[in-house]
Amino acid sequence: MTETLVNTNTNLNNDIQSIRAKLIDNTAHLSTEPKSLPELIELIYQAFATNEVNIDYVHTIMRNYKGNMREWSPYLKFQANKYTRNLVDAGNGKFNLMILCWAESQGSSIHNHANSHCFMKCIQGTLIETKYAWPKEGDENQEEPMHIISQTELKDGMVAYINDSIGLHRVENPSHTDTAVTLHLYVPPYDHCNIFDERTGHTNDAYVTFYSVGGQLTANQ
Repeated sequence: MTETLVNTNTNLNNDIQSIRAKLIDNTAHLSTEPKSLPELIELIYQAFATNEVNIDYVHTIMRNYKGNMREWSPYLKFQANKYTRNLVDAGNGKFNLMILCWAESQGSSIHNHANSHCFMKCIQGTLIETKYAWPKEGDENQEEPMHIISQTELKDGMVAYINDSIGLHRVENPSHTDTAVTLHLYVPPYDHCNIFDERTGHTNDAYVTFYSVGGQLTANQ
């Protein structure tokens, strides 16, 4: 029994290129200028209709989204003793969009992102993002200060991106008088990560929680 091959090598190569183009350009038909928070959320849903993550597209719509205080006000919830994570949209398990509120002089621990993509847009105030190299693997009892890769000042409207292949980071509000607010997109979502001691490189597990969901304080607050 013989079989006739329908596709020649040329046709097969064309098919592969077509499939690859669809994966790469699955956002080509989408707007890059969200005019509101609901429109930004809708574009994110459309961008993640497949399992592909077009980093450039997501970075672009996060950068181009302007927003206003009226849209953000339900999620602007500050605490005196630590920064807050306020869930805006859970993304059907594919992403989390949230607003983080940083009171004066508050900052995060050095942390990773559990193999997630992290987009962070400063929407109020100024923040400092410090990126670190991963500690060297070896003896758990060994202590060595962590190496700083870069330090960036994020002003209103600027967007930063990091994933675990880039390194670790810490975010801080350097002001003693002004608060700061950031819009974060995590793809996919995660509920725990690792935090690191800057002096020793030692790590611990940490669970991340929401201070509010959809504008309502969570039960443990």
